[in-house]
Amino acid sequence: MSAPRPTAVGLGAPQGLRPGSRIMGTETEFGVLAPGAPGLSPTQLSAAVTTAMVDVARELGSRGAGAPWDYVHERPLDDARGFSMERGAAHESQLTDEGDVLDARQIALEDGDAWAQLKEDSSILMNLVLGNGARFYVDHAHPEYSSPETTNSCDAMEWDLAGDRLAARAAELAGERLGAEVLLHKNNTDGKGQSYGTHENYLVPRSVPFQELVSGLLPFFVSRQVTCGAGRVGLGRRGERPGFQISQRADFFENTVGLETTIRRPIVNTRDEPHADDARWRRLHVIPGDANLVPTSALIRLGSTSLALRLIEDGFAPQITLADPVGDLARVSHDPSLGAVLVADGGRRLSALDIQEAYLEAAERHYGTQDHAEAAALTWWRRAVDALRAGDDSAQRFVEWKAKQALLEGYRERGGLDWDSPKLALIDLQWADLRAGKGLAAALMSRGSVDALAYPEAVERAMVTPPHDTRAWTRGKSITRFPEAVVAANWDSLSLALECLPQVQRVGLPDPWAATAAQTDGLFDDGARVQELIKSLRGLA
Repeated sequence: MSAPRPTAVGLGAPQGLRPGSRIMGTETEFGVLAPGAPGLSPTQLSAAVTTAMVDVARELGSRGAGAPWDYVHERPLDDARGFSMERGAAHESQLTDEGDVLDARQIALEDGDAWAQLKEDSSILMNLVLGNGARFYVDHAHPEYSSPETTNSCDAMEWDLAGDRLAARAAELAGERLGAEVLLHKNNTDGKGQSYGTHENYLVPRSVPFQELVSGLLPFFVSRQVTCGAGRVGLGRRGERPGFQISQRADFFENTVGLETTIRRPIVNTRDEPHADDARWRRLHVIPGDANLVPTSALIRLGSTSLALRLIEDGFAPQITLADPVGDLARVSHDPSLGAVLVADGGRRLSALDIQEAYLEAAERHYGTQDHAEAAALTWWRRAVDALRAGDDSAQRFVEWKAKQALLEGYRERGGLDWDSPKLALIDLQWADLRAGKGLAAALMSRGSVDALAYPEAVERAMVTPPHDTRAWTRGKSITRFPEAVVAANWDSLSLALECLPQVQRVGLPDPWAATAAQTDGLFDDGARVQELIKSLRGLA
């Protein structure tokens, strides 16, 4: 066993944070369609939703929804294995540093009356920074919400759910402007062979060799879906075979390790873009997760991953090497009985639950008696593993795929439906519908059939307020308090314009643990001045 290393909270995090605190966040690409406006492309619909987000923020008191995104520090082709991909060899979806790649010429395709009216009424926006510190933008053919940085899975869950609420309201306003209802779905596949992502990001110390992360994460990611998968009707990328599977995303992965996210998808992504001091940190970009609407599943997904990373950092991770990780990802997903056997090193035969329990027991053994940032997630992780192991129906209350499976089985029994029935595919889609009163996941929570976990007032607060203990506080508060001064923003800087200065002032925010509410006390009060904010932020940097 290797010697323990300092974990993330010990490498630059402010004193006073609980052990296990880690910078983390989510990215959600929403499925979008407007049946009443068949002439509009998904990209146009996404732009309409993004444009409408300005008014959503104003409704909520954020004054101006935000500045455009600043791409100056984006490095999407840097690879954690120590090299950079040649630009000419990269798929266009990887070139996220080129600004608004989908420019006016592209979004104007298939122009129609509704789109022409929208362009006449308002400027079309592709990128926004919101008052809660998040980013909302058009990611090719999808509206995407990238949550602000948080320090634990409970907060990450709340700001993720806040994004659902914000996106749903923006879609509602966009539909009013277009004269056709715009539907958003928080899922990961259109059922026609296309998948869109729900990504997670975790800050990890660069002192941990990347190969150790790969070795520790492959078996964890292959098996993690049993505790937090969202469930899906149909097997195969197009759902071409009848059945129900655990994960929305499992059928879309082809490699174990790689840089891509939309083609040749790898289980462990190597994008090396920390948005922090890259001598000390790397940002682990996680792409094999499902979009969760059940809060407990989101909490388990985020918290168990942070704990698995802590085990790897400390040298305590289980030593498991799977013979066929890519095949195992689909093998586990396609067997909701949880009986799939995975072959590991030495010929060991393990189930996904065996692997999850190995990581869970290690986390309980090393951290279970501590007051740490992921204590709540550890408790729910244990509940999920125990309920699944016992075949206990209580799992339906807090494991999303089990809740969806139970709902679908009820429809099957009442209607005598086979798994290839189109009705079941529609129910699967309606599960993820973000419209108020339409989504089935939300309906189960409102009836008390699924544990809501997140308090409504906390999610409402997260819609307008940035996390207090990361630099997202300054980003979001600057957007709300000084909208006229913020020219552009990104994860690690703000560009501010002042009438008294001839040039825009770019202020760096390189430390995600800095520029917090405590460190900027009074700088966003009524009467505060932008000059004072700039001076203070430069002092922190």
